[in-house]
Amino acid sequence: MKSTRRTASRAAVRAGRSRRAAAAPYHHGALREAMLEAAERILERDGIAGLTLRAAAREAGVSHAAPKNHFGDIRGLLSDLAAVGFARFGAALVANTREGETSKARLAALGHGYVAFAQRNPGLFLLMFRSERLDFSRPPLRAAAEAAFGVLAGAVGARRREAPETPSTLSQAAQITAAWSLVHGFAMLMLDGRLKPLVARMPDGTDEMTLLAAILSGPTPEL
Repeated sequence: MKSTRRTASRAAVRAGRSRRAAAAPYHHGALREAMLEAAERILERDGIAGLTLRAAAREAGVSHAAPKNHFGDIRGLLSDLAAVGFARFGAALVANTREGETSKARLAALGHGYVAFAQRNPGLFLLMFRSERLDFSRPPLRAAAEAAFGVLAGAVGARRREAPETPSTLSQAAQITAAWSLVHGFAMLMLDGRLKPLVARMPDGTDEMTLLAAILSGPTPEL
């Protein structure tokens, strides 16, 4: 009887191993995505200081050594996560634009999308612009960042009645920088809580995004 039970127990163990082995290809095939999702959860929950390769592996439920095959080290993981962020960021920039709108209205919509993305994804936004933690030689990150920047540069070019592919002149670079500084500076002031005292003195119902809308819809110099 004992021998029969031992045999059945061994068979059950082997069957369990076999089931786990059968499931392994799917699990490992999705490891990169699982790690990126885990890393983003940690980033938004604990901040960049809490995001390590070991913490992300633990969050994803995989071995500590597994992520190295996809990312190499923590800088690789952060860079690939930032690439995901820039891809979403580019989509957020144009989410509220409309066909046939004026160049000024398009710039305002892009500005709103820029700050709204930062408001919804504060940890990811800060990571994306902390270049000392990122490796921009990695093609996915470089391509995603350049594509997002191209959206803003193209809108400024349209405002100047220049084709988006026009080579940058000093004047064009200055206008791109001015537009970028406005929305990025606003986003950082918002994330740092520096706008709260100002908003508190505004009429009821005013928040940071109301203030941004007033800035973006106000008079602007010709670009």
